[in-house]
Amino acid sequence: MKKRGAIYSVVALMLCVAVYLNWYYAKTGGDYGNATDYQADGKVLGESILVDKVDGETQNQGSAKAGEYFSQARLSRQQARDEAVSILTKTAESETATQEARTAASTGIQVMADNAVVESRIENLVIAKGYADCVAFINDNGVNVIVSKTENGLTDTDVARIRDIVISEANVTADAIKIIETE
Repeated sequence: MKKRGAIYSVVALMLCVAVYLNWYYAKTGGDYGNATDYQADGKVLGESILVDKVDGETQNQGSAKAGEYFSQARLSRQQARDEAVSILTKTAESETATQEARTAASTGIQVMADNAVVESRIENLVIAKGYADCVAFINDNGVNVIVSKTENGLTDTDVARIRDIVISEANVTADAIKIIETE
């Protein structure tokens, strides 16, 4: 009976962290009303949504604001991940927790570590392709990639290039990828 309670507690905690992160990023994400699907040969290549609309500012101010967004997003992601890992580590190291709960906690830590590595690789590869900045989020529903606005906006080629990086690194299908462009 205690084993199930511990497992349910760990799952509930992970669910609460996921809900909080979803709420937090949705709250700080900005204008989601301008979604554009990119299609080539009838296939959806990704989705572009304006995340941070900058009105009446110079290009330098817009770039500084975008840079702050990416820094803040990475910091928030790392803080949430650190908190979740801390809780899971306590469970994994607890002598009173069941073996199943400890195994589930260890698995959760490994999944988070693997996701962190994949997110970092995606970000580095996207930046290496010439985009100013990028932040990636892996969740149960897929991968969200937020990219700095390009001079002419994201083209079909840009979306395909980013999508190919995500598919190869995260091993997901194209329909599980959302590409968002900041403004």
